[in-house]
Amino acid sequence: MPTFTITGDIDPFLHVSLRQGEAIFCESDAMVMMEDTLDLTSSMQGGILQAAMRRFANGESFFQQRIEAKRGDGDCLLSPTLPGAIQVLDVGEVQYYLNDGAYVAATANVQVTARMQSLGTALFGSTGGFFIGQTSGTGQIAVNGFGSLFMIDVQQDKEIVVDNGHIVAWDSRLDYKISTATARDRGLLGSLVNSVTSGEGIVLRFRGNGKVLLCSRNPPSFLSWITANMKSSR
Repeated sequence: MPTFTITGDIDPFLHVSLRQGEAIFCESDAMVMMEDTLDLTSSMQGGILQAAMRRFANGESFFQQRIEAKRGDGDCLLSPTLPGAIQVLDVGEVQYYLNDGAYVAATANVQVTARMQSLGTALFGSTGGFFIGQTSGTGQIAVNGFGSLFMIDVQQDKEIVVDNGHIVAWDSRLDYKISTATARDRGLLGSLVNSVTSGEGIVLRFRGNGKVLLCSRNPPSFLSWITANMKSSR
């Protein structure tokens, strides 16, 4: 299986070593450098429907890059779109859901497909809208988060509350639902109205046994800050 190694502390590269005959899939603009023993082609993994669904699910390009070691062993360097850390996740016994833009690369036996969310989570969350990414198969997947990354172990007896904009990936065995940070007795509509009027954030509540990968920065909030400062400087 190809070897994923994270290289660098700030805005790292994903260093991939492939033996002859091995291949990986990655985002369409992820490749930075590769040795000439490797071939790069475009691929519509899973067919046109899955490619379109992944495009809506977590901001992936319609076509992915497929890098294969055809003429011998070789290395390549990949880089994510957003500045921030990279995490390599083992896929097989545990599968993951992916937030918008988290996917960087995966070994050839790992598929990233799209899964429909519940209506409430799709409309009010920031985790892919009606569709989110879902892994299947066996191997490894590399994901990226804006800023630093932190892995939380969720236990059955302790619910975890996470702001939507800081979620990168989570164990598919976990139960999750849309909520607000503190309101628990107003119902969904009342809680959402209170969230808008009070500035209280919309969150996801995780329950069960599994892992949730978080990033330190919230991309939508950061974009809003940049937009506001650009307007004020004119």
